[in-house]
Amino acid sequence: MKSMKIVAMFFAVSFLALHASAQVPTQTAPPTTQSSTGTIIDVTGNSKDNSTLVNALKAAGMEETLRGAGPYTFFAPTNDAFGKLPAGKADALLLPDSKRELNGILYNHVIKGNFDMSALSAAIDKGNGTAELPTVSGGVLKASKEDGKIVITDAKGNKAIVTGAEMKASNGVVYSIDNVLIPETK
Repeated sequence: MKSMKIVAMFFAVSFLALHASAQVPTQTAPPTTQSSTGTIIDVTGNSKDNSTLVNALKAAGMEETLRGAGPYTFFAPTNDAFGKLPAGKADALLLPDSKRELNGILYNHVIKGNFDMSALSAAIDKGNGTAELPTVSGGVLKASKEDGKIVITDAKGNKAIVTGAEMKASNGVVYSIDNVLIPETK
């Protein structure tokens, strides 16, 4: 009889605990990775390290291109990268008179195709240490590995290091870089 009371109490407590937990809404942990449902413009705009770039993309009128179907690979200069330009250059590029030059510079950072890290590494390996990446502006960037890091070199020999993990977007991939890549002037 005593064991029946214990079993009955066990079921009663279990029932109450189950019923009480059903009344309390469960909370889920916040996502730990960035959503990849947005476009390159969305991904870039969500980074606090790219506010200068976002302003430059607006001034150049490139937002629609980077919202397009793609796929694109975008080497996105950080705020610090723009800070390495000669004094006043970043601000001057945002002026309406500089739109053509700004477009040339920014399109020099865009590659057709989705070069995630494995595809970029494979292209470098296939090219015996250097991958030539044609930009949408008609230039060529060279990707290589130095000290275990991906390095992007522009036509003038300026180098930019990929500073973070790839950020996947619905229309391609974005890499933060530590320098602005300058196109060859014709």
